[in-house]
Amino acid sequence: MSVWTGLQPLLLASTSRTRLGLLENAGLSVETQAPGVDERAVEEAARHKALDPPQLALRLAGEKALAVSRRHPDRLVLGADQVLDCAGEVFHKPANRAAAQAHLRRLAGKTHVLHSAAVLAKDGRIVEGFIESACLTMRPLSPDAIDTYLDLAGPEVWRSVGVYQLEGLGIHLFEKVEGDHSTILGLPLIPLLAALRRLGYLAF
Repeated sequence: MSVWTGLQPLLLASTSRTRLGLLENAGLSVETQAPGVDERAVEEAARHKALDPPQLALRLAGEKALAVSRRHPDRLVLGADQVLDCAGEVFHKPANRAAAQAHLRRLAGKTHVLHSAAVLAKDGRIVEGFIESACLTMRPLSPDAIDTYLDLAGPEVWRSVGVYQLEGLGIHLFEKVEGDHSTILGLPLIPLLAALRRLGYLAF
């Protein structure tokens, strides 16, 4: 017997291994598809509408879900996104090591917020959407500490907007973490499961 009761697997509008792993570990049947959304264009449109960082995360997640839902209108589609907000400034994934160093210098010794959003769509329309946030305080870091961390962690951490994976060496960067672990990883799993339960896709 499976936890997932849908006739077809949940369609995740993402190729994130982390999000896929969270869903599969929760017993869900999942397939993935890249949404093909121009995130910077969505952000530019959101800037003109003066969306705050949490609403930007929700807009990005919604655009991803809708893009895939329009291609597969009969499927339940999940879009997700995460925005890093440090004193109102939105960070993006670093393109290279120099950008990763700059990110860590700006985040060191400060508290930033991760806003993780998830949106469920079907038949080309949004049926559920929610945002969860987590606060993380990074300890002060010397230039040598930043370089040592990047040497040990490798380019894999550049895929993270904050240049860390909390489940790995990134935990060494912090002095305080407040928030649900799945929210920090980029998918607010508890409210998502509650929504799937309400929609009748889970066995219990």
